[in-house]
Amino acid sequence: MEYLIFNIGEIATLNSGDISKPLSGVEMYDREKLVLNPGNGILISNGIIKKISEEDELIEEFAPDYSNGKSDILNLVNAHGKAIIPGLVDCHTHLLWTGDRSNEMQMRQKGYSYKQISELGGGISRTVKSTRKASKEELISVGNQRLDQASLNGTTTIEAKSGYGLSVDSEIKLLQASTEINSQKCNLLPTWLGAHDFPSDKTKDEYIDELINLQLPFISDNKLAKWVDVFCEPGWYTLEQTEIIVNAAKELGLKSRLHVDEFVDSNGLTLAAELGSVSADHVGFSNLDSRAKAHASGTMQVFLPGTPYVLGKNLGDGINDCLENNWNFSLATDFNPNCQSISLPFVASLATHRLGIDPLAALVACTRNPASTLNSELKLDVGSIFEGGPADINILNSKFVDYWCQTPGVSPISQTFFSGFTV
Repeated sequence: MEYLIFNIGEIATLNSGDISKPLSGVEMYDREKLVLNPGNGILISNGIIKKISEEDELIEEFAPDYSNGKSDILNLVNAHGKAIIPGLVDCHTHLLWTGDRSNEMQMRQKGYSYKQISELGGGISRTVKSTRKASKEELISVGNQRLDQASLNGTTTIEAKSGYGLSVDSEIKLLQASTEINSQKCNLLPTWLGAHDFPSDKTKDEYIDELINLQLPFISDNKLAKWVDVFCEPGWYTLEQTEIIVNAAKELGLKSRLHVDEFVDSNGLTLAAELGSVSADHVGFSNLDSRAKAHASGTMQVFLPGTPYVLGKNLGDGINDCLENNWNFSLATDFNPNCQSISLPFVASLATHRLGIDPLAALVACTRNPASTLNSELKLDVGSIFEGGPADINILNSKFVDYWCQTPGVSPISQTFFSGFTV
């Protein structure tokens, strides 16, 4: 199948330099290098971007019979002057779980902390109880529904964690369900998060022994996950426990992505950098030295502004610190029972409206930068628009690229293509 998208507004290609690497600092909002002006077209063949060039040249070469927006030789897609951006890349989600924790809002408003709510039987453990009861078919169903919502908001690549099973059978069930979710709308890449919390039926030492000697070997042998993750926070997994689990995973050939420094600075980001983790996520309270170490080691800092937003917390200075110091960073949704938004445009709205981040920099943080941590597990590099790359693109409802994150609560997307097919 070959077709030409024409009558396009701006195109955010984001393909400056080595597309396999992230951008930082002023590179993230260099419009001259990252955005094409109106007048260009995109030729797509068998799900691959074949050519990006001036519209008139493409029509003359591939649709010489063109007349009034029609051709019998080539399929034409009229963008009606609207801007195009890459398919969005969500590198941190808790896609699969069941249950309802909406009553915890009242507890937070009364002053209970995340830890206190957990100690009272809420939080992760409450979701675990419900998720363990769900069948694999039920999890696949809710996963497909949530993927539909992500697709409506322009996501074409998504990372999905387990973590609400906390037992061998339940964690396997979650990861198996991830592999059976509809992949015709989106790349879905699973991460094992068996170390999300500690189950109530085992001591901490017993559960860590299970993680290392049962869960991880099974996950590795059956290729159920691309990465491992640990909730490294005071009151959950310590730095020492996290290091033990990550090193055990390394011996099995599994890379890591870590939850760190969400509530306090516990030097979790420094540990992630020392362990060579692909990413360190949350990082809201990480110190500047840790951020510098993460950048130097190639560990991507992933900010999840939706989480402090729903918890009523300040969004922090970390994102602007990274921009000012030329440190790599990404944005992601952190979709989970507390933060039920799977819209990257909304996440970027928080960054632009609340923190003053340039919309183009926010776009890079939701496409090319997170893609650099996921592309090793994909056939083609995602996150930017380039000749030879996958036709994962979004047509916006505006002629301007900046529109992509300026409609909180409403999807800015007119049409999404994944591997060259309309979603």
